Amino acid sequence: MDISTKNTEAPPPAPRSSGASRKRAARGATRPGDRVFLALSRGSGILLLVIMAAIAVFLTYRASLALSKNEGNFLTTFEWNTNTIPPVFGIAVLAFGTVVSAIIAMALAVPVAVGIALFITHYAPRKLGGPIAYVIDLLAAVPSIVYGLWGAIVLVPHLNGLFGWLDHYFGWTGIFTWQGGAPRSMLTVGLLLAIMILPIVTNVSREVFRQAPQMHQEAALALGATRWEVIRMSVLPFGRSGVISASMLGLGRALGETMAVATVLSPSFQIQASLLDPGGGTFAQNIASKFNEATVFGQDALIASGLVLFIITLLVNGAARYIINRRKEYSGANA
Repeated sequence: MDISTKNTEAPPPAPRSSGASRKRAARGATRPGDRVFLALSRGSGILLLVIMAAIAVFLTYRASLALSKNEGNFLTTFEWNTNTIPPVFGIAVLAFGTVVSAIIAMALAVPVAVGIALFITHYAPRKLGGPIAYVIDLLAAVPSIVYGLWGAIVLVPHLNGLFGWLDHYFGWTGIFTWQGGAPRSMLTVGLLLAIMILPIVTNVSREVFRQAPQMHQEAALALGATRWEVIRMSVLPFGRSGVISASMLGLGRALGETMAVATVLSPSFQIQASLLDPGGGTFAQNIASKFNEATVFGQDALIASGLVLFIITLLVNGAARYIINRRKEYSGANA
């Protein structure tokens, strides 16, 4: 027999396994612990959806009972009189106050939080960055009522100088006009909320910045980039999605904060053109202050306002997910 012919012969093809046999093999290769973990994970996800649906159904049902008897426009009425006959109530002031206070808090807290996170991860020495991070972690654990008491006792009495300065230099805008009196306004609420959400945004952003690829940073430094250029070209693009997620976590707390807002705000169902004048209100503050004294119908009306807050929160989270998914190819997470 020719040896060269024998060596060039192709081996016989391996028998193909059917789809059913492959599935049986995959099932047989799966460990019992993996199946248990898969079932628990899937059940947890389904349970979460069921809970969210149950909350939505409950809020919708109780809100429909109140809205069916409301004589005012629920979206545009500047009153909250649920004990009158007929009842008249609306959420115009509450929606305005909730959105404005949240915007103020985000505008003040997010830049500061990102700066602190960058300082801890890329500028501060380890002996200094560790204690700073520890203190920020402690601030995140402070209860809301403690922030509220601190705001009422310490923050509010010391805002007269700031309000007077804003009125003197920026009063011509109409937004920062101050008529005097206690500084218990939407700007005060925004400042307090900014302090409260600062640890949340800082902690999440700090962890994201720490995950920035070290190879990218070293490559930028090798090309002659400064430390700020490294952060701008490598760290910030990588952490953009994480910063957005952190901001949404902070925004969720700002939208739903209750006791701290109720402690420092002088509520009224009026929309003030100036952020320094007392008045306004938020959904959570209005629910907390009126729920115990409300009748059954009044509680249904408050639940109706809670349904609006629930929808706003879902829309905000949906918008955040859309932004993250749209920008994830630029984040560097897939590098």
